[in-house]
Amino acid sequence: MKRVYNFSAGPAVLPEEVLKEAADEMLDYKGSGMSVMEMSHRSKVYDNIIKEAEADLRELMNIPDNYKVLFLQGGASQFFAEVPMNMMKNKKAGYILTGQWAKKAFQEAKIYGEAVELASSADKTFSYIPDCSDLPITDDMDYVYICENNTIYGTKFHELPDTKGKDLVADVSSCFLSEPVDVSKYAVIYGGVQKNVGPAGCVIAIIREDLITDDVLPGTPTMLKWKTQADADSLYNTPPCYTIYICGKVFKWLKKMGGLEAMKALNEKKAKILYDYLDESKLFKGTVEKSSRSLMNVPFVTGNEELDAKFVKEAKEAGFENLKGHRTVGGMRASIYNAMPIEGVEALVKFMKEFESKNHQA
Repeated sequence: MKRVYNFSAGPAVLPEEVLKEAADEMLDYKGSGMSVMEMSHRSKVYDNIIKEAEADLRELMNIPDNYKVLFLQGGASQFFAEVPMNMMKNKKAGYILTGQWAKKAFQEAKIYGEAVELASSADKTFSYIPDCSDLPITDDMDYVYICENNTIYGTKFHELPDTKGKDLVADVSSCFLSEPVDVSKYAVIYGGVQKNVGPAGCVIAIIREDLITDDVLPGTPTMLKWKTQADADSLYNTPPCYTIYICGKVFKWLKKMGGLEAMKALNEKKAKILYDYLDESKLFKGTVEKSSRSLMNVPFVTGNEELDAKFVKEAKEAGFENLKGHRTVGGMRASIYNAMPIEGVEALVKFMKEFESKNHQA
């Protein structure tokens, strides 16, 4: 069976090598006589899996010793609430609104305290990253929050905002491990793994240790206190065992590929192929301002809804899956995460050129 080129925004494409390895180990993981799916999370075998995954992630991201790595359930959407629950000591925080997920996190924070809109790109359908060099941050704010890569709208912070000394919290769900980051610039980095790291079911959170305390908002559930999870090394209750196992395999694959510097170079190369074509095309055009473009998610349109639908349909027939844009934007979107091979992007551009020659009236 021929595999399709899967441009889904998430759950998304995984490295074929990783899938094959997991298939080989499905019935018997390393002589244990059972699948990781069946294994106790308290067993010595599983303890090695989760510890090795953390060690590899720390190495890949060069995570400082004063940061904890947590493997959690609940998705990034649950984490929207965990941030204020664990960090809103003064009941006030600043949010930069660059898309749907930042907006949802902002609305969630309002339940727990005063969430202040520091900047927004809603005026142009979130097609750019606003200037964050001089934000109206006040002394009583507990933190500043961003969604670093906006999956739906295809924008990315290429420079972190000036938080004026306040802790920076970043949702990196759709750019996780796509390029090197300086972890020390953040108080909290977190992301759902189902876009660029593994199968759905896990959030990885990298949290500076001084933020992990018993001083949380009243009413915070035991499970949602970062201290509960950190004290138990992510094993307070049964974690998403199989998802963490696959993430660990992806970390090893990334190391084999040359680490995050090598991934960044490859991702830039892939994105350039697609953006260069969009910039010269007479039929298709990208929807994002050039300075804010994401390397991971590339939205584009023809300007004609019927033609967009025709393109998505014909692309699917040709083996290009999940190119339909998000319902809030329309058009198309190609998510070209780490595991999307460069051949997939080249094949897509070739198909787009053929579609243009047949459907564009000069």
